[in-house]
Amino acid sequence: MPPAAGVWWTGDRVAGLILVAIAAIVVVETMALPLGTLSRPGPGYAPLICAVVLAALGILVTLRRGGAPVANLRWGEARHALLIFGAGAFAALALERIGFRLTTLAILVFLIGVVERKPPLPVAAVAVAISFGGYYLFWNVLRVPLPTGPFGI
Repeated sequence: MPPAAGVWWTGDRVAGLILVAIAAIVVVETMALPLGTLSRPGPGYAPLICAVVLAALGILVTLRRGGAPVANLRWGEARHALLIFGAGAFAALALERIGFRLTTLAILVFLIGVVERKPPLPVAAVAVAISFGGYYLFWNVLRVPLPTGPFGI
């Protein structure tokens, strides 16, 4: 549905500008890392490429016509978004303290079991499989060191 005549601040345009702002922050932060070369990329190379792509997509979304005016938007999923944001904040704080496996297990049980209200047995099976299977994949197969928590878990 096209916005009313003269309405520039649509939800799509605000979202596009937010994407551009996030990309700009990533570019600024990435400049502290060595970029390397095309044949030997450094740690800042991939984040910079991703930020440029994100900025380009954000500009496309911003310039696109359509979308509801911001004043008319209602967001029924705000509760879910806040709970997911809280789970991400928990992960950032808990990862080094309790390790990858326990952090991932706790987040999955919370998101699937509490937020999405799925039955306990499938929640436990999925959470254990992903947290311990993911750890095995990263630690043993990909050789990526991950934080371990108390008792080496």
